[in-house]
Amino acid sequence: MTTQTTTLQNILIDWKRILFLLIGLTLFFVVNFAPPWPDAIDPTGKHFILSKEAKGALAVFLLAGTWWVFEVVPIGITSLTIGVLQVLFFVRPAQKAFTDFMTPSVLFIFASLVIGMVFTKTGLTRRLAYKMLIVVGEKTSMIYLGCFVVTSALTHIMAHTAVAATMYPLLMTIYAMYSDDDTPTKFGKGLFIGMAFVAGAGSIITLLGAARGAVALGFFKDIIGRDISFFELTFYMFPVGWAMTFLLWGFFMIFFKPEKKTIPGLKEKAKNLSAAMGRITKNEIIAATIIFVCIFVMSVKQFVPVLKPLDKTAIILVSTILFFVLRILDIRDLESIPWNIILLFGGAMSIGFCLWETGAAEWLAINWLSMFKESHWFVFVMSIAFFVMIMTNFIMNVAAIAISLPVALVIAPYLGVAPEVILFAALVTAGMPFLLLVGAAPNAIAYDSKQFTTGEFFLAGIPASIMLIVVVGLAIFVIWPLMGMPILIK
Repeated sequence: MTTQTTTLQNILIDWKRILFLLIGLTLFFVVNFAPPWPDAIDPTGKHFILSKEAKGALAVFLLAGTWWVFEVVPIGITSLTIGVLQVLFFVRPAQKAFTDFMTPSVLFIFASLVIGMVFTKTGLTRRLAYKMLIVVGEKTSMIYLGCFVVTSALTHIMAHTAVAATMYPLLMTIYAMYSDDDTPTKFGKGLFIGMAFVAGAGSIITLLGAARGAVALGFFKDIIGRDISFFELTFYMFPVGWAMTFLLWGFFMIFFKPEKKTIPGLKEKAKNLSAAMGRITKNEIIAATIIFVCIFVMSVKQFVPVLKPLDKTAIILVSTILFFVLRILDIRDLESIPWNIILLFGGAMSIGFCLWETGAAEWLAINWLSMFKESHWFVFVMSIAFFVMIMTNFIMNVAAIAISLPVALVIAPYLGVAPEVILFAALVTAGMPFLLLVGAAPNAIAYDSKQFTTGEFFLAGIPASIMLIVVVGLAIFVIWPLMGMPILIK
């Protein structure tokens, strides 16, 4: 009977998959071979031509978005398609299209995944998970809250990618105590998607959570001529980041309400398991020391002149090397790394640089923001936040800010809008790509749990993104003015 069922499944055609495969291909060919599109014109009257290569970049962008959302092929294979299409249709040469698959950002994600693997193998994950469960108790709502608060808090002092890699094995251990098998549950979906969303929310609060903040502040200084300090950024971002953290907890309690209100006996079980682990082992101490030192150096390097030139990717890769030198990991561990996730981010970097280098992203930004150049100031600021939120799901958040801020800051004085509110509104939405896995590394790391599909992630991200826009609107209209942020030029 089982053999007959398997044979029948092999014979049946997956028409839904074929439909979205064809939709992606159709979008690609229609856009790529369409006649030239009109120029984008900025507020100063300058024309930006959409070149043949830039139109090709938009075509690849549309195909990739369709295939990623509906997962018609493995997400890593969609990423390879991005590189292949750029080369075959002369959008960018192979040297550029494929080199992006191993940029420092991709290697940083690789090293972050290795850290997560070390946490699991040494037992540090289980030790931390049991301690957390003893504190938060047996209510699944409190387990959600505890995991989200810890995730958000950690992103204040370390990169959100490293936080996600640290939290992922811990959540896997917690989930194993909720369910006896790997079958996806609402609790599992909420736990892992929630971790990804909250990692983004927490990462906007300090400059240590992600690179986007430092880049945006440098960009702001070049254009406006004013410094935004570390503490000024944190002062304005703190209420927004933590408001989103707690609102997301409520969101997941509604949309992914756990099947069980409590896990009876969990606290006692966690105590017994924690006691059974005994004293901390030598490998746990070595691993924890290596990880802590790497995170500490990455966190303080911008404040220590001698460390400033060091690249964060090189620093975190030192940990990977040491794990193998000291035999905490071996060749089998290297072979078990989720290369599907690495390829996903390689493709994301490739399409991001493609849109940036061909001028397609700039063309999009100018067309979008120019539509709002005569609107009410609030609508204009919200349009910037919305544009960055959408673009950061497809390309690097740093690039999304870099293409939109210059245009926005040129238009802003005509509407009497202060540049600070534009900067902060853009930074908030740049940190929370809730729609696609490629928007941020924590999204992809959470996906490795196999608790949700790319489509489920996208559907959860729609109401979460609406909630984000509402919070940004409240910050612009109410929270930031009360805190003293200039909103309008007097």
